[in-house]
Amino acid sequence: MYLAAATTLVPTESTQQAVGYPSLFLLVLIGALVPVVPTGALVSSAAVVAFHRTAPFSLALVFGVAALAAFLGDVALYWLGRRGMRSKNGSRWLENLRGRAPEDRLAQAQEKLNEHGIAVLTLSRLVPAGRIPVMLACLLARMPLREFARGDAPACLAWTATYQLIGIVGGSLFPKPWEGVVAAIVLTVVISTAPGLWRRMRRAATS
Repeated sequence: MYLAAATTLVPTESTQQAVGYPSLFLLVLIGALVPVVPTGALVSSAAVVAFHRTAPFSLALVFGVAALAAFLGDVALYWLGRRGMRSKNGSRWLENLRGRAPEDRLAQAQEKLNEHGIAVLTLSRLVPAGRIPVMLACLLARMPLREFARGDAPACLAWTATYQLIGIVGGSLFPKPWEGVVAAIVLTVVISTAPGLWRRMRRAATS
């Protein structure tokens, strides 16, 4: 009787998945709307856990959930930005986008958008801190929501695949899931911060 009661208190794998996938969806969605949540690390960590479970089925679920959440978050943020562009007083979402897009990065994004068009969106999520400047450049160029969504869909797929691959590598290198999660988080932090540090070092060297 005590053993049966104890087992009911331990979450089964199906229970963990029922909680984990909606949580991953909500966190990635929120991270797309409010770019302070480390969504790349979340996807990589989820991929590590999925790798040690019923892969490839769990990995496919992680990929689908994360890619859909990233896409819906991007589209929602762009829609809110377009509302701010049409409003006389703007909006806090548009102001937040402007605050997170340095002038030099915005100018570079606008130049790339003029040269390569919608293809720039596909690469924007793969470049650290590249998503917001490109999104703002699209807003300033008055790109329709449908066109933005068409370019953002492959960007979200490529972004999810990249960070899931990081998680798979971390999961394959370490026997315990938590070790792989730590490795994946460290790697994603390095990837996201290295370009900014390199630019600062170059500016310091030239000044």
